[in-house]
Amino acid sequence: MSAWPRSLLGRNLLLIAALVVASQLCAVVLVRQMVLQPRVAQVADGVARNVAALRAGLDVLPPGQRAAFVQAFNRQAAEAERDADEPLSLRRRALLSPLERRFVQAVARRLDQAEAGGTGQARWRRDGAGLLALRVAHGGTDYWLTLPSVFPTREFTGAWLMATVAGGLLALLGAWWLQRHLNRPLAQVVAAARQLSSGRQPEPLPEGGPEEIATVARSFNQMARSLAEAERERALMLAGVSHDLRTPLTKLRLGVEIAQAHVDAPLAASMARSIEEMDAIVGQFLDFARLGDGEAALPASLDDLARAAAEAQADHGRTVALELGSAPAVPVHAQALRRALDNLVENAWRHGAAPVLLRTGADRAHAWIEVADHGAGVAADELERLRQPFARGGGVARSGTPGAGLGLAIAERVARAHGGALELHSTPGTGLRARLVLPRVGS
Repeated sequence: MSAWPRSLLGRNLLLIAALVVASQLCAVVLVRQMVLQPRVAQVADGVARNVAALRAGLDVLPPGQRAAFVQAFNRQAAEAERDADEPLSLRRRALLSPLERRFVQAVARRLDQAEAGGTGQARWRRDGAGLLALRVAHGGTDYWLTLPSVFPTREFTGAWLMATVAGGLLALLGAWWLQRHLNRPLAQVVAAARQLSSGRQPEPLPEGGPEEIATVARSFNQMARSLAEAERERALMLAGVSHDLRTPLTKLRLGVEIAQAHVDAPLAASMARSIEEMDAIVGQFLDFARLGDGEAALPASLDDLARAAAEAQADHGRTVALELGSAPAVPVHAQALRRALDNLVENAWRHGAAPVLLRTGADRAHAWIEVADHGAGVAADELERLRQPFARGGGVARSGTPGAGLGLAIAERVARAHGGALELHSTPGTGLRARLVLPRVGS
């Protein structure tokens, strides 16, 4: 599992946190290179000069007064340290801090350079008060000189950490606020895209805000309008062509009936069947074109819808078995759903085999109505393709009278218009089950 966040918000927050930490590290390096190191060098020069002056003072004093002079000097340094802002308790450490070590090394180098021959024998220690003391050898005697606050022993305080944490939190808070205002229009685009993919026309997106977000909204609105216009033109074309075909089909049907007495009965029956098939195909075109018609969604019982479809099939001499599961009433576009169900039943009779079943059922979130046949079934890799308009099953899996290939496409569009889905289940030899799944609340 990758540690890199998948969401844009998580990635931005992680990036900003990394930038804050990197900027603080860069600030530490700059302070060390441009402030602390020059300060160490400056203070080391001062201490080296003071030590040279103290040695000169020891030179002019009688040997008996030198120890008292050093004690007085150390006492004065301790008193100055007690008056400092930093408590002595914070300085009582046995080990040198990193800055103290650099300071001691710098002073030692300067003292060695000042001494003839550079003995390199400078020694340091902490006295009883926790202050740094330097060993000065003079006349065969070692004197320990306490240095009064020449350099702070604390190079790090909690203020730096607090400032770093506060800066990081402020940066993350700002990033969260900015990302929230970016995510809101993006979430609206996602919701509108889902509505568009389900066959519904989304409300136009607001085109305000930053130029980039406004450009995305304008582009999406233009795309949605173009798709809606193309859909209307296609539906208008299908409706016009189908309507115009009805007139010559009616004339052909009338001609066959008139000529029935003068042609062979089998030929007349075949011509009549061909006309009926063409009329059914034209009817599917009209159904496909009418799916965009505005129809109010009203609560309806899927059990009642299944009974009505079975009765309509019985009028044509077809028996449809019912397995009703007491499905609750759901908000539906009744005419569109009935057309979808009729297409599924017709598809089962045309391409499957008896018996044909109508089932209903429901769970907490959805209600469903299913058409099942007992034909040869459909291969799994064919199911998705059959959802597309004008797609028909190939081979012998669903052999029979060819149609327009719009039955499943109509059911798919109707299901999406209701906020639901068309589920297809089949294995070769067990028939096809086409289930319209609808939400129990209006979408």
